[in-house]
Amino acid sequence: MGGRVRNHPVSGGNPVAQFLRWAWGQLTSMRTALALLFLLALATIPGSMIPQTTVSPIKVLDFKKAYPTLDKVFEPLGMYSVYTSAGFSAIYLLLFISLIGCILPRIGKYLRAVRKPPPSLPARIERLPESAQVALSRDALIALDDAEAYLRSQRYRIRRTGAGISAERGHLREGGNLVFHISLVAVLLGLAWSNLLGFHGTAVVVEGRGFSNVITQYDDFTSGVLLDTDRLEPFSVDVNSFTAEFETGEVQRGAARRFDADVTVEDASGQRDELMTVNEPVFTSGGTQVNLLGHGYAPSFTVKDGNGDVAFSGPVVFLPQDGNFASVGVVKVPDARPQRLAFEAFFYPTAVLNEMGPQSVFPDALNPEVYLNAWSGEPREETGVPESVYTLNTTGLDQVKGDNGEPLRAALPVGGGMTLPDGLGSITFDGWDRWVKIQISDTPGNLLTLISIALGVAGLCVSLFVRPRRLFVRITDGVATVGGLDRTDAASGLEDQVAGLLAATTGPAPREPGSDEEQTA
Repeated sequence: MGGRVRNHPVSGGNPVAQFLRWAWGQLTSMRTALALLFLLALATIPGSMIPQTTVSPIKVLDFKKAYPTLDKVFEPLGMYSVYTSAGFSAIYLLLFISLIGCILPRIGKYLRAVRKPPPSLPARIERLPESAQVALSRDALIALDDAEAYLRSQRYRIRRTGAGISAERGHLREGGNLVFHISLVAVLLGLAWSNLLGFHGTAVVVEGRGFSNVITQYDDFTSGVLLDTDRLEPFSVDVNSFTAEFETGEVQRGAARRFDADVTVEDASGQRDELMTVNEPVFTSGGTQVNLLGHGYAPSFTVKDGNGDVAFSGPVVFLPQDGNFASVGVVKVPDARPQRLAFEAFFYPTAVLNEMGPQSVFPDALNPEVYLNAWSGEPREETGVPESVYTLNTTGLDQVKGDNGEPLRAALPVGGGMTLPDGLGSITFDGWDRWVKIQISDTPGNLLTLISIALGVAGLCVSLFVRPRRLFVRITDGVATVGGLDRTDAASGLEDQVAGLLAATTGPAPREPGSDEEQTA
């Protein structure tokens, strides 16, 4: 990164104009650009250590509950939304302007340097860092022709006069440097494009059901400020089946071996079947990406209320708690009458009961059981306020008691059921399905960002390995003087280049009389 550094306002003229010129010079200086780059890196640290609302609102809530004292500090400082804060945006924008201000003058200067021929012959070539001088025993024009041929073979640009040759190479170094910085600006543009017009969200889909790309179908959704959520790409994904396989041997028993979802995608290009795995997302015709993030179990229940009516029937998503997929969930039956019902349940895919209580010893459903307890309460009016489907708010509910006065608990195998006392109703464990968690995202600037990073790395490599160098040769009064100058520090090979130019200028060494070639002739 380069630019102009001005430490004081320019004297003379309008004071406002002077200040603006000085401020622009400071903003577009290399020192300011480096400082802004450092601040941007510094600003990302809290965003990587503290849960962010744009990434996982649930983790933010859990963090607030776990650390209430820190929450009192982080909340006013906006630490839960670092990347969308005004401070982060200001640094980002200033860095963007600073880079452009640095690059534009350098591009003009570089283009002028490329069009400009190599410099004139220096007056004292022998004072250069590497030089050599030798008496010339052949015609000067022939010597200069050979010297020019050597320099062109080494990819030097040539400026030849009657007295000698000036040669220069290495303009690609600055070109690579400019490509790197332009790519950096393009990366910022790509990230801004994705952040302003992109989105990502997740949804949990049970086997046999589907997802449509409308805002109401998402469990959580984050989008850029310029995205119109009413104009999302129309498509749907039906999860036909999900296959999970686990290691059954003694070594790494229970380790995941296969997660595959057979899905049907319907978008603008038509309907097609796809196989979606963890590392192989599905892309729609509009470029939206659908990833498979996780999976779990969704036990199915049938709940009858005290009137004998079916108040609830279907699968309920349970959240896994360990590597063996012991899962917890809540069955809410607000429409049950005369009392509303709710059940807290634990699902164990391969259930065993020992001195430590019920637990799962394998992640696959080899012996599935549900352990649950029941709650009941007076019906309440719907308020429309959303609440979590994974937790139970027991306000207004009483735990159902058994005959011994203790909370009623039951262990249900597949097909098993429990009748609640006092005519409250019953619940049956009908079976289980699997659910998958999919992430739907559209980051339109990703391709620009990827190409920019690749070009930036290539430009950086060019700027690191190309060595700007100048070579000179002058022939005066039968004496050839050659010299060279490296325009970067820590360069090597200049001595060999000067020696090669000298050898080309002087030509092959003269043969001694009586040599083998002369005797043969």
